[in-house]
Amino acid sequence: MKSVEPEVFLVARPELDYGEVARYLREVGGESWLERLDRGDLDAELNDPQNLAEFAGRLCYRSWEPGLNPNVVRVRTDQGQYLENILRSLHGSVLEHVSFSFVLHNVSRVLTHELVRHRPGVAISQESLRFVRLQDIPFWFPEWAREDPELMKRATAMLEQMEEFQGWMAGHFGLDDEGVPFKEKKHKTSFMRRFAPEGVGTGLVWTANVRTLRHTLENRTAPGAEEEIRLLFGRIGEVMRREAPDLFGDYEVEDGSWVPKWRKV
Repeated sequence: MKSVEPEVFLVARPELDYGEVARYLREVGGESWLERLDRGDLDAELNDPQNLAEFAGRLCYRSWEPGLNPNVVRVRTDQGQYLENILRSLHGSVLEHVSFSFVLHNVSRVLTHELVRHRPGVAISQESLRFVRLQDIPFWFPEWAREDPELMKRATAMLEQMEEFQGWMAGHFGLDDEGVPFKEKKHKTSFMRRFAPEGVGTGLVWTANVRTLRHTLENRTAPGAEEEIRLLFGRIGEVMRREAPDLFGDYEVEDGSWVPKWRKV
């Protein structure tokens, strides 16, 4: 049995093609928006997620500058104020263009069964125990469990017995014998996973847009949420606050709960 800790790795984020953005803006007369890059008002390297959200919002109203849309007489030039107005006005559709991909590592199938309930705006690729044979059983224990010696003694003994049985089955089925076809290995490995606990550590790539991230962050850090997913999404919230502070800066964090000022965006 290997004691593990749930981890979050941000592996992909939005990247704007500013050449194509400029080509479009020349068509509609909005070049002044990109002039803000030259002045340093928009950070082309660090703020692509926020720039993309602002770009999508301004396209909706043709609000690159006053006069392009006769209904727009003034425009906000401060990105923080602009994105705050997007959140305040619940214009959540523009946030769906901004997606991030995470590797969620050493998370249990308890957690992944909870996570798949969030379907809109996500993509999931999970480690398959039909193909990946278990040799050890990665397992996360919450702090309160680690402080209970008798519980840890019994739990560890049970997990070690499960590991031993996994090894025995592999040998009994001859999975490492020369010439065993992969089809046979897959068939037997699929059977063997039935003897792994639901708390076994696994991994997945989880991609979500900002609208979904905001909803899931609030929902899965709420006081009544399952404790492992609560821990994990607290860490995701910290990552997102660093990555896009103007899109996640309205949250108040208290006792691990992330509560947004602007809800149902």
